[in-house]
Amino acid sequence: MTFPLPPTARRLLAGAALLLGAAAAPAATITIACGASAPEIEHCWKHAEAWAKKTGHTVRNYTQPNSPTAALAVYRQLFAAKSSDIDIVRIDVVWPGILKDHLVDLKPYTRGAEAEHFPAIIANNTVGGRLLGIPWYTDTGLLYYRADLLKKYNRPPPTTWAELGATAALVQAGERAAGQKDFQGFVFQAKSGESLTCNALEWIASFGGGRIVDASGAITVNNPQAVRALATAAQWVGSIASVGVLNYAEEDARGVFQNGQALFMRNWPYAWSLLESADSVVRGKVGVLPLPKGEGPGARHAGALGGWQLAVSKYSRHAAVAADLALYMASAPVQKERAIRSSFNPTRPALYKDPEVIAANAFMASLLTTFEESVARPSGEAGLKYPAVSLALANAAHDVLGRKATPEAAVRKLEGQLKLARRDRW
Repeated sequence: MTFPLPPTARRLLAGAALLLGAAAAPAATITIACGASAPEIEHCWKHAEAWAKKTGHTVRNYTQPNSPTAALAVYRQLFAAKSSDIDIVRIDVVWPGILKDHLVDLKPYTRGAEAEHFPAIIANNTVGGRLLGIPWYTDTGLLYYRADLLKKYNRPPPTTWAELGATAALVQAGERAAGQKDFQGFVFQAKSGESLTCNALEWIASFGGGRIVDASGAITVNNPQAVRALATAAQWVGSIASVGVLNYAEEDARGVFQNGQALFMRNWPYAWSLLESADSVVRGKVGVLPLPKGEGPGARHAGALGGWQLAVSKYSRHAAVAADLALYMASAPVQKERAIRSSFNPTRPALYKDPEVIAANAFMASLLTTFEESVARPSGEAGLKYPAVSLALANAAHDVLGRKATPEAAVRKLEGQLKLARRDRW
């Protein structure tokens, strides 16, 4: 004769069966895109293998193309084929809106861990209420300056663009009179492309002119503060910056600055370790600041948000396991170790106050506020149409800098181009 089990016993047996089933489940093989360069892969792989050893799963590396544009093209092809070849993709900060239909929502797996990262990055990675990427490491636009020259000319580090312009003109004149005929007051990225998009967004946001497209998707670029920002930048070309800056990307600007031929430089955090390398002319002479503020209503420090995230492909056969690896790679211990050993900028504010991180990277102590104030490009709002938005903004800024258009005409034209790109909706 059999007797029915009490409800409590039935629940305990069911739970035990689930645990036995989980223990018996086969280990998964997870393919992660660790990066493009050997150092990136090395530092990523170390932690991926540690996770594999801990969990019993297997990891494989996918080496993505070095060019972000090429990498995005590869991912879009794989996603179009609904390929499960890659479980975790390494995505640029402007890709969540472009790839939104092919990425897993990570919120069910985070257990609230997103609250430990910079809110601006989480907001950037959230599209339609879905968290499409967990922040891995970050970047923002910074102002590098020659501390020795500011001391020589008895000038404080600038906090506004007006102060930067005045100091750059003074020091440039003095250094040229002393024999450095090619010395420039300010170098930045003015070559038409994504780098100029970032610079132009920083100028406009710093003057209170908004983000080109606001959080609701409205096109906001045609406003007096945006005009004022572009007009200010145009004054630099041919005065404190050579006309050649119109062809500068990041490495062009760094080359000039690192050779001791400029007072100020706008660039990303990666430049710090190179400026402090053994063969650098300016080693030990460089300071780092948030980018200057503009003037007028809403003026603020505004560095463009950059960096990389880890996302899980919707076509992964092991999405939950992949999400676990992604979250492990973005955890505080892993980000701390990567910051100390390789100067990867953490996406967790708490690590910018960690004594060991600061001891290894003194410049990071000054970056916390900068990252908190960074401004995201409108990639989430524009989605698949973001490349068209970026190209239109870069071309408009380049026309103003090159004296081919007035700021007023450029923002009017840009507004029209963005409306055409958007049509009914983004």
